[in-house]
Amino acid sequence: MKIKQRPLTAADLDTVVTIDASISGRTRRSYFERRLAAAKREPSLHAQFAVDDESGLTGYVLGRVLEGEFGRIEPAMRLEVVGVGLEARGRGLGLALERAIEDESRRRGLKEMRTGASWRDHQMLRFLDAAGYRLGRNQVVDCGIAEAKLGAREDEPVTLGERDRPGDHNDYGAAAPNHFEHLARDVADVHSLGEADLDAVIRIDRRLTGHDRGDYIRHKFHEALSESALRISLVAHKDGTTAGYLMASADYGDFGRAEPVAVIDTIGVDPGFSHAGIGRALLSQLFMNLDALRVERVESVVAKEHFELLGFLYRAGFGPAQRLAFVKTLA
Repeated sequence: MKIKQRPLTAADLDTVVTIDASISGRTRRSYFERRLAAAKREPSLHAQFAVDDESGLTGYVLGRVLEGEFGRIEPAMRLEVVGVGLEARGRGLGLALERAIEDESRRRGLKEMRTGASWRDHQMLRFLDAAGYRLGRNQVVDCGIAEAKLGAREDEPVTLGERDRPGDHNDYGAAAPNHFEHLARDVADVHSLGEADLDAVIRIDRRLTGHDRGDYIRHKFHEALSESALRISLVAHKDGTTAGYLMASADYGDFGRAEPVAVIDTIGVDPGFSHAGIGRALLSQLFMNLDALRVERVESVVAKEHFELLGFLYRAGFGPAQRLAFVKTLA
């Protein structure tokens, strides 16, 4: 049977949604609509392919370029979704689609493929093994909103130290003792990210990373304001200036998810506001917002050697997720 590989197009939407529903047991049309529209607007950040046989489209794969998410400097391709119709399985179409997105990644000069999967998804784990992925070194952490130590239901009081106290250049909210207690989200004016915050966020990111990642920040702003199913990215102001920010998205569809999950891509605190509880304020407001939106879980990916950030997230109620990070080096 003749198989043809080609780029995925908007005209494929109905078939992709039908195949996905046969696999997942539910319709995720809005997710695929957003992904296809995003690829049309920013083709350099997306790679999407389909395979056809005599009956038409039988499989698809969607990928997105990781630019600076999770503290990255070098870009990589994230394998987001791969699906093959039930009647077409067993013919190696999934691996063919994965190779197509690998070849496109090499053409763009990318050196890694990355993805994630639940340790219980045995079928996906077998697929990733066959495709040559290995277990990544980063740690996936998550937190149930109802279990969070910060947020709407049970916010712990925090103590504030002096803003200019010396410390780690990106202290996410460590506190020093004094005589006053406040709820975490009350230490700063925290609200939804807006276009007016772009320059300040770029400035803070440059101070923290030592790199100019303006293009990445601009792309994340566009996603936060127009592409995500829910607008949940936040910025914190204190003493009349931008003190920190949190970039996050809430959607379902990536990596076979069937329920909305919030994903924290980036969190940054201006070094001038170290030890002022800004990171805790951002997380607290995020948890409160997600609770109101009935998003039950939030996750992130953290480099195993980033002890300060891991410690901050663990103190906020995060722990090892049931998902694993996978990576494949492209020769």
